[in-house]
Amino acid sequence: MVVGVSRRNLQVATALLGVIPVVTGVLTMMGLHDPIYAGAGLPAHALLDSNLRFLGGLWLVLGLSLYSMIPRIEKETLLFRTLWLMIFAGGIGRLLSMVVIGAPPWPFIGFTVLEIAGAPLFIAWQATLATPGRPAMDIRP
Repeated sequence: MVVGVSRRNLQVATALLGVIPVVTGVLTMMGLHDPIYAGAGLPAHALLDSNLRFLGGLWLVLGLSLYSMIPRIEKETLLFRTLWLMIFAGGIGRLLSMVVIGAPPWPFIGFTVLEIAGAPLFIAWQATLATPGRPAMDIRP
């Protein structure tokens, strides 16, 4: 395995995937006016709108956090794992919704697969690049 190529590939994959939470985070901060929710014809409800905007903000910052670690991706093990664990937990939430309520539109099924299956794969990929001699959970700069 060529570490330089794998590192670069992980950086590129992270940058490409980072677009999803950044763009959808901004859209979700529109609350019920987000085109996805507006198109669903949901009634105006302050609690739902507030929660959507809050979660959109979290999702946006998660995406920006992905970008912040790209230059040092092999050194950012704790942050990398934390972000992917958040994504994995979100995928479990989507899966539970599918079981309890039913299937969402097809793109969200794809997101669910990426969130649940992708998280362990990305964590394993980054682990192969982690700085040698440094504990995986070390948070020192």
